[in-house]
Amino acid sequence: MGVPVSQAMAVGTYVLKQKVRRNKHYALVLMLEPLFRCNLACAGCGKIQYPAQILKKNLSVEQCVAAAEECEAPMVSIAGGEPLMYPYISELVEQLVKRKKYIYLCTNALLLKKKLDEGAFKPSKYLSFSVHMDGLQKEHDESVCRDGTYDIAVEAIDEAVKRGFRVTTNTTLFNTAEPLRVREFFDTMTDLGVESMMLSPGYSYAKAPDQEHFLQRQRTKQLFSEILSDKKRTWSFNQSPLFLQFLMGKQDFECTPWGNPLYNNFGWQRPCYLLQEGYAPSFKELIETTKWENYGRKSGKAE
Repeated sequence: MGVPVSQAMAVGTYVLKQKVRRNKHYALVLMLEPLFRCNLACAGCGKIQYPAQILKKNLSVEQCVAAAEECEAPMVSIAGGEPLMYPYISELVEQLVKRKKYIYLCTNALLLKKKLDEGAFKPSKYLSFSVHMDGLQKEHDESVCRDGTYDIAVEAIDEAVKRGFRVTTNTTLFNTAEPLRVREFFDTMTDLGVESMMLSPGYSYAKAPDQEHFLQRQRTKQLFSEILSDKKRTWSFNQSPLFLQFLMGKQDFECTPWGNPLYNNFGWQRPCYLLQEGYAPSFKELIETTKWENYGRKSGKAE
């Protein structure tokens, strides 16, 4: 099961309400970055490239909760940086759970077992650990630029599943990915007992140290077609079948950047995540002043 029924119903009800209100621009998933600090230096990441004075900053729990309430999104993806390094992560999760937000806590899992042993979190249908896993041991350790991280993450996933937590994985694939190895990785994660897996192409990110291995659209279609054409029934993805077909080049969708607003220490980031074209002081201003017609393929300005 990719997404629990209760979550699917909550999100479906929310979307229906927006349709009834004829509200075209609404948030579906709040991307929340309470900090930029991390305990890894992944080659494909640009977040840790900020100056030291920025990396030292944290959002307060009150700021994070206010952002969730302001945009009203039913789902919150807590990212960063490494969220488990955020000093108030337990309180933040507790406050979001109280508000019945479905949380995907993104983590490289290096600190996850320690946090579980400390009792920092309680199992809840509203909380899922979304563990960053970029493939099997060789591929993952190369991606995050540190040996041994794969084994630590696998141990943490196993422990979290045994303790009754929801666990998903998030995987970014670059142009070096080998389809057979990726399929083997899916089998391994399934055997570990993860609830579902999420896939993303490694699109170009200007601030990332490694600029050689990002995927272009045509190569993306080819790669994901080779990986997913004969998809096993045992594999569970936290994405719709239509989106998987989109990755394979069999479906076409327009961009809806208002659906995934990002809030961090700078405010509400204007789309898209990879372009960083400025910030707005409020969600209302973000929605009302952003020229949405400038985004997506129909604009003729897609990058």
